Amino acid sequence: MITRLSIALLAVALAACTSLKPQPATEKRYSAAELLALKPGDFSWPAMSTTGERAQREAALADIRARIALPPGSERDAALPKLFDLVAQYNLEIDTARPLLLQALPTLASRDADYQRALLTAARTLYAVESQGVVQSLLPQLTASKPFAIAAYTLKAANPGYAEFIRDLVPRQFPQWRDDPRLVALMDDVALVRVSAPPVEELLAAPLRPGYPALYSLQRPGRAQMGLVLVRGADGRFVRDAFGRLFAQPQLALSRSGLPGTITNGNTPQGIFTIVGAGTATNPNIGPTPYLHSKLPIEATPAEFEHVDRLVADWSEAAYASFLPPSWRDEPSIKEAWLAGRAGRDELLVHGTTLNPAYYAGTSYFPGTPQQGCMISNEDWDPATGRLLASRQLTLAQTYAAAGARPDLAGYLVVVEVAGAGPVTPAEAQSLVTLAGR
Repeated sequence: MITRLSIALLAVALAACTSLKPQPATEKRYSAAELLALKPGDFSWPAMSTTGERAQREAALADIRARIALPPGSERDAALPKLFDLVAQYNLEIDTARPLLLQALPTLASRDADYQRALLTAARTLYAVESQGVVQSLLPQLTASKPFAIAAYTLKAANPGYAEFIRDLVPRQFPQWRDDPRLVALMDDVALVRVSAPPVEELLAAPLRPGYPALYSLQRPGRAQMGLVLVRGADGRFVRDAFGRLFAQPQLALSRSGLPGTITNGNTPQGIFTIVGAGTATNPNIGPTPYLHSKLPIEATPAEFEHVDRLVADWSEAAYASFLPPSWRDEPSIKEAWLAGRAGRDELLVHGTTLNPAYYAGTSYFPGTPQQGCMISNEDWDPATGRLLASRQLTLAQTYAAAGARPDLAGYLVVVEVAGAGPVTPAEAQSLVTLAGR
């Protein structure tokens, strides 16, 4: 059936298609040698030209307004998840769209879990303070753990004082909560007593698996500041330039939702990932610059995580902890990646960006461009042609490839939060690496 919304979106799509090329149907994979041979000028993205970006933004704005204009009913209900995704991505019509969310939230108890998740994520992303009253009333009615956890995090984001309410409600509503990775992470987040993490330098010095390179992404708690990514070579030493300066490049591990790492489209979880190669994505927000293919436990089989061709014992928390130094093996925060894998998260890549940083001007993480939980490095595109001028992502991928000296690019990634205020600085990273003796 052709609806008013579908007609409007068809018109928008036809207008935008004249300036944007179709996306590739399949992705290309790279060996280390192929990756090292690339130059920024090898890549272009029409949507990053001034003309292409304007067309894309205008199409998104028309889409948003068409969805907002729908009358109450099933068609508008179906349009809301995509509406709020676009509002958050482009930072457009936030105030205009707010009433639609506040009207929909009280009905969520009768909706399916996926719909609950989408609208509660919008509440957390855009309207946590305004929605806290209705979300508190809704929380005891949510029977699926994922939407329940999103609603709980939304309440806590609006007011940390809700921690006690959440802490008391979880065991009553979910007696078996210890078997659910999302609820385990939630209960840790609202715990009455929090113990400081072990020294980060001990994690930086950990061998993981000898002979493999590793990325170390140092991030602030909450992720609202820019982090730094370091590269440790296969020899166990962190990469430095000819003058002895540590390679430490800005990287954002914040999602648009700001939800924790065990939740779909939440922040990059803390912990250990395996890296299994590099490729070019088909996602238009990632663009053509090669990403490093990182995988969580469970998402990667034990053999894939270990980079071996033989059978390996099934996944267990002990198997995951074997990658950690002894001082970190009982630390809850570093097990977030383990819990995220158990919760079904996947495709959290190390990639560049084709989102305009101007959408996020004025934020604490500017010029970062948050997406859906990946680790993102900025890129500069020619406004006249959309050709890539400079890419921190390509620099990172090539530095990793050179330091690893492995044709298959196999290695590891560690994401860890570092206490402090403001963006993580190169001086902080240097101090930690010095303490690690690496």
